[in-house]
Amino acid sequence: MPGLQKILNGVIRFRQTVRKDLVKQFEQIRDNPHPTAVFFTCMDSRMLPARITSSQVGDMFVVRNSGNMIPHANNYGPSGYEVSVTTEPAALELAVKRGKINHVIVCGHSDCKAINTLYNLHKCPKSFDAESPMDHWLRRHGFNSIKKLEKRLADKTAGPIEFVSDNPLFSFQAIIDPEDKLNVEDKLSQINTLQQLENVASHGFLKEFLESQTVDLHAMWFDIYTGEMHMFSKPNNRFVLVDESNVEELIDEVEKHQT
Repeated sequence: MPGLQKILNGVIRFRQTVRKDLVKQFEQIRDNPHPTAVFFTCMDSRMLPARITSSQVGDMFVVRNSGNMIPHANNYGPSGYEVSVTTEPAALELAVKRGKINHVIVCGHSDCKAINTLYNLHKCPKSFDAESPMDHWLRRHGFNSIKKLEKRLADKTAGPIEFVSDNPLFSFQAIIDPEDKLNVEDKLSQINTLQQLENVASHGFLKEFLESQTVDLHAMWFDIYTGEMHMFSKPNNRFVLVDESNVEELIDEVEKHQT
């Protein structure tokens, strides 16, 4: 069975190269780590969160699943009263209430196999496998993203897509792919990434942190084939490339939103 040899050989290379320095980092933060963000992203093997953000030991929590989805609180009961026994809300609570992080980041990506599957399930309902956990997961938690995509495709001259939260600070509009360069699945991927911000804000246990603006929500989108990261800019209502020319501007946007 191929694959395990590569992983075990990788462990040996790790022991022989970076292990010693990494242990020093572990020792430095062992009793007092200070992560500042929780990073939700896809489990796609091409996504390497620590590398693409140049993060070090203790910098951020990372949560990965199929399609970088965070279930909406309505899946568990009225917002503010739910007790959701799933990984994603539990990770939010751990990071925000106990880890005291300041930023919740959802990062989607191009050519997402989960999103491609979601779109295929939408276009070909007969392909749905009632015994597939992933098909159920994608259909249940991707439904709102599909609705927004269909609205966008039905009328390209329509205004921006609305993402609505109980907290007006976290309601926003989005123009998806204004130059119409992306294929439909990547359009859906960007919509799905933004939908998760709406879903995150729905959880009642985050209410005090969002209202006090001690926690902010962000969407990022990584292009697998160019290696470029995009961040959603609320003032511009769209994803923008993160590069040397605008990174300070993007930081200023976030700081202004928190004041």
